[in-house]
Amino acid sequence: ALPICQARPKRLGTMRFRFCGDLDCPDWVLAEISTLAKISSVKLKLICAQVLKDLLGEGIDYEKILKLTADARFESGDVKATVAVLSFILSSAAKHNVDSESLSSELQQLGLPKEHAAGLCRSYEDKQSPLQDRLRDCSLRLMRLDSVSWRVDYTLSSSLLAQVNEPLIHLKLNLRERNGAVPQPVALTVSAEKFRILLTELKQAQEMMNSLN
Repeated sequence: ALPICQARPKRLGTMRFRFCGDLDCPDWVLAEISTLAKISSVKLKLICAQVLKDLLGEGIDYEKILKLTADARFESGDVKATVAVLSFILSSAAKHNVDSESLSSELQQLGLPKEHAAGLCRSYEDKQSPLQDRLRDCSLRLMRLDSVSWRVDYTLSSSLLAQVNEPLIHLKLNLRERNGAVPQPVALTVSAEKFRILLTELKQAQEMMNSLN
């Protein structure tokens, strides 16, 4: 007979979880559920508040987290793992638009005690909407388009153009880094033909993005 391991929840085939995008829970997340259970439910909720602040771009107080995990005698690696798994759970649940009740149920299926899951999900429910807004702003975006200005010139004579009176479109894009305070201007000049191609491709990209919503 095979020995029964009680250290982690048994897998009955492949289990799918909404907060994981209807996929199986990653092994590292499953392994850290027992680490979360070593902290009291009250302190876990306070740690969740710090992780949520970090996800929302407000910074995280590691000193406070170290104090909250002191009773559990966590080593540095345990503290980092706690922050990492909470960050994954909270951000992934928000990304997949999972409600707090469903998240609580799934975390309990993974072995997190009911009181711990309830505290975590109360913190998540309070910040779900602003967290989703934050993730939407940051996802797949290196820079933000602040503004666009343009000008059309007709050149009477040029060695670069195929024909006289061919218009040139001057574009100025003001781009802002995700955390930048001052927009950076990017200027470019294109022919009318290339501008039409650019405009068509941008419209196609916009239609594809709208179809995903």
